[in-house]
Amino acid sequence: MTRIPTEPGTTDDRSTPAETPAPAPASAPAAPRNALDAYFKISARGSTLANELRGGLTTFMAMAYIILLNPIILSGADATGATLDHAALTTATALAAAVTTVLMGLVGNVPLALAAGLSVSGAVSALVVPHTTWPQAMGLCVVYGLLIVLLVVSGLRERIMDGIPLPLKHAITIGIGLFVTVIGLYKAGFVHTGGPTPLSLGPAGELAGWPVLVFCVTLLAVFVLMARNVRGAILLGIAGGTVLAMAVNRLADVPAQAWRNSAPVWPGSPVSAPDFSLFGDIDLFGAFGGRSMGAISASVAVFTLVLAGFFDAMATIIGVGTEAGLADRRGRMPGLSRALLVDGAGGAIGGLAGASGQTVFVESATGVGDGARTGLASTVTGGLFALMLFLSPLAGLVPVEVAAAALVVIGSMMMSQARHIDWSDREVAVPAFLTCVLMPLTYSITAGVAAGVVSYTVIKAGQGKWREPGALMWILTAVFLVYFALTPVKSWLGVH
Repeated sequence: MTRIPTEPGTTDDRSTPAETPAPAPASAPAAPRNALDAYFKISARGSTLANELRGGLTTFMAMAYIILLNPIILSGADATGATLDHAALTTATALAAAVTTVLMGLVGNVPLALAAGLSVSGAVSALVVPHTTWPQAMGLCVVYGLLIVLLVVSGLRERIMDGIPLPLKHAITIGIGLFVTVIGLYKAGFVHTGGPTPLSLGPAGELAGWPVLVFCVTLLAVFVLMARNVRGAILLGIAGGTVLAMAVNRLADVPAQAWRNSAPVWPGSPVSAPDFSLFGDIDLFGAFGGRSMGAISASVAVFTLVLAGFFDAMATIIGVGTEAGLADRRGRMPGLSRALLVDGAGGAIGGLAGASGQTVFVESATGVGDGARTGLASTVTGGLFALMLFLSPLAGLVPVEVAAAALVVIGSMMMSQARHIDWSDREVAVPAFLTCVLMPLTYSITAGVAAGVVSYTVIKAGQGKWREPGALMWILTAVFLVYFALTPVKSWLGVH
């Protein structure tokens, strides 16, 4: 029998059958060395100050691209035809990421970084901005964030996370691993879409271009470093890959458009003045008025944003937290409510800053892969985002192709959770399978979680075990059925 590890100050005497002979009892957690160690529980979680600093830097380098990408996503014209200043959007993106990530570190004490969620920003850009003014769009972000905070304060969000069966939690971790792998391969240009087949190797069935070569070299270098047990393998790979990219770009005269975000060139002046003009520019309930989206359309938009923010973050927290060893044998994390509260507040903070809703980023797993185990790593990441308020030209120095290699590495690491699922038991194997494959194939974490939950309850009901999933799982099933049928529901309601 093996004892479930817990944090100091907690007890948990549950035990489960071990697949291997029971290990020797774990030694008592190391005593904190100083106030910083005691606050973040660095030694208690088996980490070191160096690990946390390195992990925080690694996470930042893996997700710094959001400072450049989010303004592009949100740069469309609103209902009045007005477009936003790119510099203001860049400042808003860095500011919101800095505030929410530091809060996650100081309050949640978990190695999770937040920034403008691509699913949320995409929904805001496509569903909200064209039908409202920008202040009204950001008002909806504040509303959805406050709704998630209410779900956290009521305890419902944590109950939902705890109520998800353990096999599905493992499947969520695997699915996120596959998801970030596909993201990495696609961003690097290794996998291409839009050809004669849904996916292909490169744009024409073969790899092409110097940037994808930089990705391949970086990826193999990180794998070699990890196989040799080199500490900081991911950070070293990102740093080395960036240097390689800069050298290749200069020596091979690579066209700027060949790189996914921007060419890895040292900026003429790395310093820029932040533009805070979007901060606080919100109209909280204006989108619900008759001259804007209207009450029904705005409510559907908020529902969509809540689903995207709620379940994407939930799945990411489960996946990254499990990979960091912060979850017990039942998939529960100590102090989870604080992390969920910060994540929920991220929606409101992002709206207030003018950057759209903030959510936990799967790139946090890169820092975990480099040893991060506490909120100190998140505090470091947030501090670096704050620095980018004045050094935003440096954000594009790490090419997406290099950061993509780190995502593929993390994806390979998260696949280890597959050993915890009994694939011979169809009751759990089918929902786990759907969860795993639909995340990358639909490019949506929420879709994978939804498919797993719905199939789990339906299979249980089909076997006459409809009470076994519990009331919360059935409520989730109903919510996800609405999610899958959202288009006909909107048509029925007359929402366009």
